[in-house]
Amino acid sequence: MADISTHVPPSVLTQLRAIYSQLSGKEQQIADYILEHASDVIHLSITELADQSQCADATVFRLCRRLGFRGYQAFKIALASEVTNPKQSIYQEINLDDDDLGSIAEKIFTANIETLRDTQQIIDKEALMKIVNCLETARRIEFYGSGGSAAIAQDAYHKFMRTGIPCIHHSDAHYQVMSASLLSAGDVAVGISHSGSNEDILEALRVAKEAGAKTIGITSYGKSPLVRLADICLYTTSRETVFRTEALSSRLAQLSLIDLLYVAVSLRRQEQTITNIQHIREAISLKRL
Repeated sequence: MADISTHVPPSVLTQLRAIYSQLSGKEQQIADYILEHASDVIHLSITELADQSQCADATVFRLCRRLGFRGYQAFKIALASEVTNPKQSIYQEINLDDDDLGSIAEKIFTANIETLRDTQQIIDKEALMKIVNCLETARRIEFYGSGGSAAIAQDAYHKFMRTGIPCIHHSDAHYQVMSASLLSAGDVAVGISHSGSNEDILEALRVAKEAGAKTIGITSYGKSPLVRLADICLYTTSRETVFRTEALSSRLAQLSLIDLLYVAVSLRRQEQTITNIQHIREAISLKRL
């Protein structure tokens, strides 16, 4: 079983995602092409990659240096190793013929560990600070999630009620829109969607935004309607295999981001949060008697 404490250097693609928001428009064009066509890029010259992404050779070279490589060739070698060497990839397929339960357990736990590592490495600290500031000062927080993300929204509500900030979660599309329409300036709506394309979540955030509330998205890395709609976003990252779609591992990353936000807000509202936790414990203890 993999040791979670062992340091694993970030992959080329993970590093690219991590610095994406700091890139210029042209550099982001190159990054988008690399992220979408990584297997093709390893066969392209710097000029061909520049042509494919409609940028200059110098911009490609500059992006490689930003990633810590001496030049394009060094970048391409690292990318090729990541893309073509199956031993480098811990996102392994589960083989029903060859894998016993021990092997399946190792692959699942290792994939989840790596998803958490990758997500940690792409956290935008500036965006994180803005979100924590919004949540700390919010008059009311609403969490929206549908399908698999509904459980994440419920977990967020379960945690944030301890802070003393009025909050609620909705998984029903009608409740989401109805509640969002009653928000106003000073309120915060948090939409959780792995794909970033869930129409119910998008509509709820649109309504909340029109009502004057601040909108926050928690979604997978990449371009999506949710990323364009929300005022601020935090991202998860995971890779897909046949039996484990991206949403499975990203669920754990979403929960970890919720934990991060809850702890950060609680530290700023420490006295009230500790008091509330004590009241909750006392109430639960009385119920058991």
